[in-house]
Amino acid sequence: MLPTLAIVGRPNVGKSTLFNRVTRTRDALVHDAPGLTRDRQFGRGRLGDRPFLVIDTGGFEPVAKTGIKKEMARQTSEAIAEADVVLFIVDAREGLTQQDRDIATLLRKSARPVVLAVNKSEGIPDERATNEFHELALGEPHPISAAHGEGVRDALELALAHVPPAPVEESAEEGEEDVRLKVAIVGRPNVGKSTLVNALYGAERVIAFDEPGTTRDAIHLDFEHRGRRYTLIDTAGVRRRGKVFESIEKFSVIKTLQAIEDANVVVLLIDAQDQVTEQDAHLAAHILEAGRALVLGVNKWDGLPLGKRDEVKRDISRKLAFLDFADAHFISAKAGRGIGALMKSVDLAYAAAMSKLPTPRLTRVIQQAVEQQQPPRAGLVRPKLRYAHQGGMNPPVVVIHGSALDKVPDAYRRYLERFLAGAFKLRGTPLRIQFKSGVNPYVRRREK
Repeated sequence: MLPTLAIVGRPNVGKSTLFNRVTRTRDALVHDAPGLTRDRQFGRGRLGDRPFLVIDTGGFEPVAKTGIKKEMARQTSEAIAEADVVLFIVDAREGLTQQDRDIATLLRKSARPVVLAVNKSEGIPDERATNEFHELALGEPHPISAAHGEGVRDALELALAHVPPAPVEESAEEGEEDVRLKVAIVGRPNVGKSTLVNALYGAERVIAFDEPGTTRDAIHLDFEHRGRRYTLIDTAGVRRRGKVFESIEKFSVIKTLQAIEDANVVVLLIDAQDQVTEQDAHLAAHILEAGRALVLGVNKWDGLPLGKRDEVKRDISRKLAFLDFADAHFISAKAGRGIGALMKSVDLAYAAAMSKLPTPRLTRVIQQAVEQQQPPRAGLVRPKLRYAHQGGMNPPVVVIHGSALDKVPDAYRRYLERFLAGAFKLRGTPLRIQFKSGVNPYVRRREK
C-alpha cells in the first residue's frame, strides 16, 4: 500500500499550490483568497522511484462549531486520521498565529508524525523565516516555497522517512495503469450532486451542505461498484453566466467544464422540486456538444407530491427533448433510492459510446435508411449515400461516403442519426455523422 501524506494548515497558506507541485498537476484550484479548498482532494506524487499518495485539505479551523467551517474541519480531521504522515504548512510572511497554535495542539494529540514546513519563505533568511515557529514544539521548522519549489524536495524526503518503504513487488503493482470509468456528476447548485457522490461512495466523503456553492473544486474519487472500478468526479454547481460574479466561482465553472471533457459518462442531475431551467438546458447542450455519453438523474423525487410527478415528466420531455437518446432516472440521493439503476445506465451508456460498428453492417443499415426515406433533392441533384465506416468512438462517429453529400439537410442528418442509433441499440450516447463526397473525375475534362 502506498504511503499517504496529508497537507494541512490554516486557510491561504499555500496548501493547494504545494499539492499541485507535488502531484505535477493543476487539479487543485489556486487563488489568492482564503477558504477556496473545502473537500479532500487526492493525488499521486513521486519522489525518485518512490510513489506516494497526497491529500489536499481545506483551511483548518479546529475551533469551528457550526456551518461550512465545521464540515471543512471534519474533512481535515479525517484526512489526518487516514494519513501516515502530516505536512503542516505555516506562512512565513504572516508569522505565527493562534490558529497555527490550535492546529499544532490537535496534531500533537493525533500521534501522527508531523513535518513542519514554513511556506512563502523565498527571499527571507532561513533563521528569520523559521525562528518563531519553534514555539509549536513540532520539531525543526523547514523553510519552503511551494510556488517556486524551493525546499519542497527536502521536506518530502523528511516526511517519507517516517514511513517504511513498501516491498518492491507491491510498489510495481501500484504503479500499473489503473483503468477506471470516469463519471462526472454535474448540475446547477444545490441539486444534490455531493449527496449522490456520498451515496455512491458509501461514506461522507465530500461536504454535502444545504447551501448553494458548497463544492468549489472538481473532486476525483475512486471506488468500486458491483466489481467494476470507477472514478467519480464531484463538480461545482454551474449557474447562469450573468449570475457568476466572483472569480473563484468562475474558476469552479471552468473546472466543471473540464470535468465534462475528461469524463467517459456524465450524469446530469436536475432538481425534481424545481422546474427544468434554461441553465439545465444549456448544461445539457454543452454535454451534447462535447459528445459525452449521458444519463439524466432527477433528484429529490421522494419529496415530490404524487399528483405533480406526471407534470414534471412532461416538463422534462418537452424542455430536454434533444436528450431523447439518454435514460432518465427518478432518484433520491439522500435516501439512496434508484441509484443502482442509474449506475446500470452509466455502464450501458459507456458500452454504447465505445461500441465497434462493423463496416459491412453499417453500409447495410445506411442502405435500409435510404430505402425507407431518400434524401431530398437539391435542385436537379439528389445526394447519393454509397457506403459507411466508423471514424471514432466516445462518441461513435460514422463516416458516410457518396456524392453531393454537402446538399444533405440537417433534418435528414438527424434522421440518419436516430436510424443508426436504433439499429445498433446505442442508448445513452450521442452519435456523430460525417459526410465525405467523392471527387468527380470528369469535372476537369468538362471545364477544359
